[in-house]
Amino acid sequence: MMSMASSSLTRLLVAVVSLFTSSALLCADASVHDYAGERFAADGNAFVLHGGSEGVYASAKAAAFIRFEKVAFRRTPESAAAAEEDGNRTATVTAVIFEAGDRDAVGGADVSVSGGRVLCCTPDMARLGACTEGTATYRARNGIGWPRVFAASFLPGSLEAAFPDETVAMARTGMYTLLFVHCDASLAGGQVAARGKTIWRNSRGYLPGRMAPLLPFYGATSLAFAALAAYWFAQCARFWREVVPLQSCATLVIALGMLEAATWYFDLAEFNESGVRPRGATFWAATSGALRGAAARVLVLAVAMGHGVVRPALAGLKSAKVAGLGAAFFAAAEALEVSENVGTVSDHSPSPTRRLFLVLPVAALNAVFVYWIFSSLSKTLNKLKAKRMTAKLEMYQRLNNALIIAVAVSLGWITFEIHFKSTDEYNERWRAAWVIPAVWQLISFSLLCAVCLMWAPSQSSTRYAYLEDEEGGEDEDRDVEDTRPLIRPGPLSYVDNWAISVSKDATTIILRTDSGVYAKAAGDGGKRV
Repeated sequence: MMSMASSSLTRLLVAVVSLFTSSALLCADASVHDYAGERFAADGNAFVLHGGSEGVYASAKAAAFIRFEKVAFRRTPESAAAAEEDGNRTATVTAVIFEAGDRDAVGGADVSVSGGRVLCCTPDMARLGACTEGTATYRARNGIGWPRVFAASFLPGSLEAAFPDETVAMARTGMYTLLFVHCDASLAGGQVAARGKTIWRNSRGYLPGRMAPLLPFYGATSLAFAALAAYWFAQCARFWREVVPLQSCATLVIALGMLEAATWYFDLAEFNESGVRPRGATFWAATSGALRGAAARVLVLAVAMGHGVVRPALAGLKSAKVAGLGAAFFAAAEALEVSENVGTVSDHSPSPTRRLFLVLPVAALNAVFVYWIFSSLSKTLNKLKAKRMTAKLEMYQRLNNALIIAVAVSLGWITFEIHFKSTDEYNERWRAAWVIPAVWQLISFSLLCAVCLMWAPSQSSTRYAYLEDEEGGEDEDRDVEDTRPLIRPGPLSYVDNWAISVSKDATTIILRTDSGVYAKAAGDGGKRV
């Protein structure tokens, strides 16, 4: 077993080295907020391109800023020709940077428009002298120059409008958003494409504000997994002759948890230092997280079914169903994690419709796991009670209590998460948002610790799992459900005196007791005489 453990550790180290090698090769593909051909989308009477949204920590000790680097917009030759035919009309793209608390300063009110607020100045607003028709509208805060607004215009005959390379200092902590807006209907239909990038930095580094607290969190999580792994591997090394396959599955889950936490930490640390997010590390962190989640659920389900404790293995069809459910969960969780994290360099929430489409399969499969785990656990508990195997029964009752607590906490946290996100449309509570993924990690880690403590390798692991219960004395190695009805014997009759004799012809055995005389002939049943 020691050689197997060392070879497993060697393979794990090789995998980690390969992981970070691939990450180093892929990290050059990402940027802070990179615009590579994105198109404007209609928003009311304006056309908008979301340039980024981040929580920024401002400090007098370190600079926080947004830097424009070679940001430009290119229109199609057809739209340029149409502008020339219209008297070389100038089209302008406006960049607006504002803090979430000042969102009402961007756009204007127009009672003639459905919804009341518009980003582009309407004829009615222009007649009132509030703005110039066809331009982006905003209201500056007195004395401090916010929101910050920049403009780039397409000159007559030109296909490109460029912003100057400029750095905008951020003096106040807040959730900032950058929008590119144009009001020219002739450029509708995706006729303008963006290129260049903006670099966002807060006083703590390049990590967006909502991600920044996750860096020390994953550092602490890595240490917690390391402590759990040290305990588990020490037990495996000490009782290596007693390790059973179920405990090897727990070893795999711990190893995946260590890999996930460490990869997330290095991913965020690299992003924070350089402003460049390594796609390779992010992908493998998301993949290891999805794989760890699937393996952990399969492990708990196998334990609930009695695998390794009440029965040595699951039946063929049942094993295939468990493996299929685990694979389906891994695929759904992988799609969700990769979509939400790989290449993400913004605190801006993804499309709610797309996220809902990816979340629903994960939620449905989680529900299937929970139902199957508790139904299997109920059957296992009933079986142990019927066979009076009190030691194993007590262990499974502890597992049942731990699962009930985990499910109750999860349901409560789901309710809180829905409330938190539904009431924070503009991400104004961004400094507390990191707690939501952190608590999910803590719930899964706590449940893994509970399983590891209850099923840790010990001197009697093999005997306890496969041979006989300390008090029941029954063999549990058969993976066949006992469908025989329970036999309830009647009260026993006790006799004080009895005697046995044989007839003279040696063909009949005679039993004399206080309750009567019984005779049994060869090949015949006994009868009272």
